[in-house]
Amino acid sequence: MSGRDILLDVQNVSLSFGGVRAISDVSFDIAKGEIRAIIGPNGAGKTSMLNVINGFYHPQQGRISFNGRTRARMKPYEAASQGIARTFQNVALFKGMSTLDNILAGRALKMKRGFVWQLLRHGPALDEEIEHRKFCEEIIDFLEIEHIRKAPVGTLPYGLQKRVELGRALAMEPTLLLLDEPMAGMNLEEKQDMSRFIVEVNRHFGTTIALIEHDIGVVMDLSDRIVVLEYGHKIADGTPDAVKSDQKVIDAYLGVAH
Repeated sequence: MSGRDILLDVQNVSLSFGGVRAISDVSFDIAKGEIRAIIGPNGAGKTSMLNVINGFYHPQQGRISFNGRTRARMKPYEAASQGIARTFQNVALFKGMSTLDNILAGRALKMKRGFVWQLLRHGPALDEEIEHRKFCEEIIDFLEIEHIRKAPVGTLPYGLQKRVELGRALAMEPTLLLLDEPMAGMNLEEKQDMSRFIVEVNRHFGTTIALIEHDIGVVMDLSDRIVVLEYGHKIADGTPDAVKSDQKVIDAYLGVAH
């Protein structure tokens, strides 16, 4: 992928919590339009890396450039405003709200009218809300969850909750979508559905995706490139074919080296 157009560039990032080093001098990049997987055994530092990318953690060393801009410290809402959306290992939804309202929450940064206008739901604010709801309905159709649009998400099966969370992230119209174990806890059919939607998000919306996933078969099928972490260190980086034949990766997953 020489000559690729880089969207995110991570350079020599290190992150420690007290005396525990979660990430050690890790560098990699994510090209525009690709599906980039970050994999590794439990405790490898994968989620910590996503937390660094979206501004939740601030590394002690290294730098991150996004869309051509190098940043020092950035908070999650600033990352979101710049086009970085995120899903989580554990579903983080408003359980008492409907599917539609949860997805609509993802449009918050897109709403231009002030809080008072939103309370009044009148005139320009009402027009704006109608447009945002229309956009969210399109996402609901895209994710094939029309039948649960009015259902409180706390009553939904886990697999559908994961799909709603994906919808909320898509409502932000992200340039970069961070997916943290989007298929955790799913059965085979649910994984197949989620895999299909991830590919379609990438193709249909042109969204660049960074994916953490433990199902190696899914990772190999979906990813353009893979970076492999172990105990906070990068041990491999390349195409799926190159990574799966790398002896360091084989040792890390089979425990041979330990």
